[in-house]
Amino acid sequence: MEQRGLVGDRRWMVVDAGGKFVTARKHPRMVLVRADPDGDSLRLSAPGMPGLVLSAVVQRDGVRATVWDSEVNAQPASEEADAWLSGYLGFPVRFVHMNADSRRAIDANYAHAGEEVSFADGYPLLLISQAALDGLNEKLDQPVGMLRFRPNLVVAGTSAHAEDGWRSIRIGTVRFDLVKPCVRCVLTTVDPERGEFDPAGQPLRKLMDYRRTEKGVTFGQNLIPRACGSIRIGDSIEILD
Repeated sequence: MEQRGLVGDRRWMVVDAGGKFVTARKHPRMVLVRADPDGDSLRLSAPGMPGLVLSAVVQRDGVRATVWDSEVNAQPASEEADAWLSGYLGFPVRFVHMNADSRRAIDANYAHAGEEVSFADGYPLLLISQAALDGLNEKLDQPVGMLRFRPNLVVAGTSAHAEDGWRSIRIGTVRFDLVKPCVRCVLTTVDPERGEFDPAGQPLRKLMDYRRTEKGVTFGQNLIPRACGSIRIGDSIEILD
């Protein structure tokens, strides 16, 4: 666990010709792209595309990339990677990497001084209880998988949405603060198996029935690690506050 989140997590990003991040909220076929670590390299695959292996160490001049309201100094991948992704998406894009010297601050309303985040939406990690998903699926005609919500951490053995009442926890050797509910968007309606929007707008439409707040529909909690360390699948969670 690093300050920015899990090691290697959300360190790559697709940007358009102007350096603005490209997301599956508008281009749902992006969820069908796989990026798998392969030693010091990254292996890309997508339906109808030849596989591509690229080095995580790139030698091109840095570029400015925009994620929401943040501008980040990023390192572009090879021209081959740009062409591969552009060919798949059907418009010009670039593939960029967040190197160790890149800096992106977390919202100062929730972070301590100097705390940083990767190319994630806003926070290093997202936690959801398995019971929350189980409760949602009981209300849906067609159940959905946890992948719809893209959490880093899934907690078993709790009541549904127990995480809403937690403020600080410890997993393994790391303390985390739960700083903000995660407001959900249209991306939850993208089927990760087909790369298409759900025609009925589910599960977001159902969540509006019972998870709507003044700030939007919430599902899960955003976390900030307060130290580096190790966590493992199967670790117990200690609720500190």
